Amino acid sequence: MARASDPERRLLAIYTGGTIGMRSEGGELVPGPGLATVLRRLPMFHDEHYAQACQLPEDTLALPPASPYQRVIYTVLEWQPLLDSSDMTMAEWVQIAQTIERHHEQYHGFVVIHGTDTMAFAASTLSFVLENLQKPVILTGAQVPIHALWNDGRENLLGALLMAGQYLIPEVCLFFQNQLFRGNRATKVDSRRFAAFCSPNLPPLATVGADITINWGLVRKVRRKAPLVVHSCVERDVGVLRLYPGIPASLVRAFLQPPLKGVVLETFGSGNGPTKPELLQELRAAVGRGLLILNCTHCLQGAVTSDYASGTALAGAGLLSAFDMTSEAALAKLAYVLGQPGLSLDDRKQLLAQDLRGEMTLPATERRVSLRGTSLGCQVAQFLSLSENQELGAVRDALLPSLACAAAHAGDLEVLRALADVGSDLDMEDFSGQTPLHAAARGGHARVVSMLLQRDADVNARDRDGLSPLLLATRGRHPEVIKLLRAAGACLSVQELEDVGTELCRLASRGDAEGLQAWWHAGADLRQPGYDGRHALHVAESTGNLELLELLRQFLAKASPAPQAP
Repeated sequence: MARASDPERRLLAIYTGGTIGMRSEGGELVPGPGLATVLRRLPMFHDEHYAQACQLPEDTLALPPASPYQRVIYTVLEWQPLLDSSDMTMAEWVQIAQTIERHHEQYHGFVVIHGTDTMAFAASTLSFVLENLQKPVILTGAQVPIHALWNDGRENLLGALLMAGQYLIPEVCLFFQNQLFRGNRATKVDSRRFAAFCSPNLPPLATVGADITINWGLVRKVRRKAPLVVHSCVERDVGVLRLYPGIPASLVRAFLQPPLKGVVLETFGSGNGPTKPELLQELRAAVGRGLLILNCTHCLQGAVTSDYASGTALAGAGLLSAFDMTSEAALAKLAYVLGQPGLSLDDRKQLLAQDLRGEMTLPATERRVSLRGTSLGCQVAQFLSLSENQELGAVRDALLPSLACAAAHAGDLEVLRALADVGSDLDMEDFSGQTPLHAAARGGHARVVSMLLQRDADVNARDRDGLSPLLLATRGRHPEVIKLLRAAGACLSVQELEDVGTELCRLASRGDAEGLQAWWHAGADLRQPGYDGRHALHVAESTGNLELLELLRQFLAKASPAPQAP
């Protein structure tokens, strides 16, 4: 991850409503239109001289230079009608995601201007709905309208625009009071103070002061080449039930009835609840009907554990642990998982138990459970356990690429799957610029290659020497791997084919049919001339190798290889 280097960064600011643009009518604050007009009059938000010189459209504004070499340009897209965030639902948040999808290729990042009351719900929902996000999406708003003399709207909006414009943070985030939070980790904690949000179980991704400090060790890695997917189908029949001392079983039974399909049950402390037999029976009956119930602590900090008998009793009734998720994230995750078509109940439970978007911290025992089979797995387990400490976590993140490549080179599917389960990027590069796909292709491990391709590994990745997985598989003469890579769109580059004619002639002179066949399957033209102008067929003829000559003629009679990459 790094600071964005483009000289001009274009952002889309989606203004949905909320306090930041509100005006007073009859003593009440109501959503106010024309935010772009207001921002155009504020020098910190618009450089009119630059806009005129570049002939920017009316709805497009230019911030003053973020640095001597960079300019942030942003377009304000105003919703009709504007909404108080109390009226926002999952339907509106899906519309925001669809708006981002429609404009995804036009802009480097997105800022969503939203009311604060449900902003944490919105950020959590967007984090699940937007899969394979490779650009920043930052929500922000205000406690006091931007028109007021003393307000927080200007600072929050300017900070969100600068963070989205200057840094490549491919997550749904929430920016408020000089802090950038992971969206699905944030919750609103104050109705009046400017420091309205916090991230109780994860440090901020960035802090803005005299300097901007980015915690790159926490920022999630990009799945390169994976296209943005917007999951428009989310389940609306989900809810939140907060337990309180003495809550009657009859009330719980009434709440858990159809059409409800998923519930976030807010429990005491570390996931504890009443152990009255009649209440536990209602929970067991609901789970037996297929209702998914996530056990989420209503404490601001901490996680659901199995330390107490009362918590164990809830788990025994079929409740699933939400670990350290906020209630907002747990509800959004339920809606997302239940909205996925074609999944069995067990599939949905497995998804709920996984960290999908950085929304929860799995206990170290959960992260290590599938790493116990090999000695390499034990090493990986030790490094994964370092994530409990932020500084050691940075060491772990630096070492994981080499470990992943070592597992791929060894053909160790168990370790690679475990790394993927805990959120590791299986397209990461080691010190030489090689990815696990390079290592698996070099080693001829077809099952590992297939698994990595299914997880959207970059099939044409180049290491620091410009070598691709396809070239390494070709040199290693691994026909099954070559076929898998070609089927996924791999092709040899012009650089890799520079001296291929000479190599083909060398193979022909040695009668190496296997080597020639590997180059053919990789897409090389067997008529490519060598340094002396001859090609492999000429060499085979001159050596009198009739068997090889016949094989080459068969290859040349077939369809021409696919075009090579530039």
